Amino acid sequence: MTDHSEPTATPDADEPTGRIVLLTTSHRVAPGVLSWPAWQTLHAADRVLCADPGHPQLPYLREAGIEVAFESPDAHALVEACAGGRTVVVLPGGEGDRRLTDGLARLAGSGRVSMPDLELLPGSYDLPGARLLDLVQVMDRVRRECPWTSRQTHRGLAKYAIEEAYELVEAIEDGNREELREELGDVLLQVVFHARIAEEAGGDDEDGEDGEGADEAFSIDDVAGALVTKLIHRHPHVFGDAKAETPEDVSAHWQRTKAVEKRRASVTDGIPVGQPGLALAAKLAGRARAGGVAVELPRGEGIGYELLALAARAEAAGIDPETALRAAARAYRDAIRAAEGLAEPGE
Repeated sequence: MTDHSEPTATPDADEPTGRIVLLTTSHRVAPGVLSWPAWQTLHAADRVLCADPGHPQLPYLREAGIEVAFESPDAHALVEACAGGRTVVVLPGGEGDRRLTDGLARLAGSGRVSMPDLELLPGSYDLPGARLLDLVQVMDRVRRECPWTSRQTHRGLAKYAIEEAYELVEAIEDGNREELREELGDVLLQVVFHARIAEEAGGDDEDGEDGEGADEAFSIDDVAGALVTKLIHRHPHVFGDAKAETPEDVSAHWQRTKAVEKRRASVTDGIPVGQPGLALAAKLAGRARAGGVAVELPRGEGIGYELLALAARAEAAGIDPETALRAAARAYRDAIRAAEGLAEPGE
């Protein structure tokens, strides 16, 4: 048995040292979809090695006529395999091969071995949004194996969607980029969670009172597909021949398209009445104004009618009354804390 604790021989200085190529692939890209440089390198290699007989790329390499040897050489053996100018391609597993890369680094740093050229060649690249595939896979496993997650329903999760949305708004108003990233992830989790539940037709509330049990199942792909279709259809100035020079033009396009899609009898149709009161009032005022519905604000006794008038006035001035009130409330909170001798939150 050969002892690889040190190289068995140092190649002659004039002898070509060859080339080691570590060919990496992304599990987020379909097996067999490799870059042209990767295919060129594989076809031209003197040897192609892979330690994992179940590597997802192997069937496609065989189909392309590339012979793969199931070997897991250490760094010394791999360097010797390149003697004479040979090119050896190694297909690491999904987690890479730390043992091999560390060994090659030690050999290169020792100065005692004429090293072949070392190249890391990405055979496939992640496209933007590729990590969303990981999220879908992780959510699927958590849904199947977690005792809490596996029992959740759309109705039971509804409160979390509201909470996460408010936390996202708070992160935006605070201007904290790190918190913004985290809260966007929490909101995204709600979307993926609900979509995963919806894959289970009839799997909503156990008592069957949700009215959803008989509905057809759908997946996150259906959600994304419908959204893509909606975005394209509502942006004819981007994906079609329509013209929009100003934000107001875009808003007009959007409202006209929605009116045709929804076939609403009233401009108030589709406005969720469960939202906070100021936001609801502003939304109603905005819909009436945009729809050209001339209607006087109702008058009556009490603070509610006063707030309604304020909300409508704010909307007409282009101010979100909810945001404005939150900003004032936060200033009020800070004043209270200052009166108590406390620092502002976050300090």
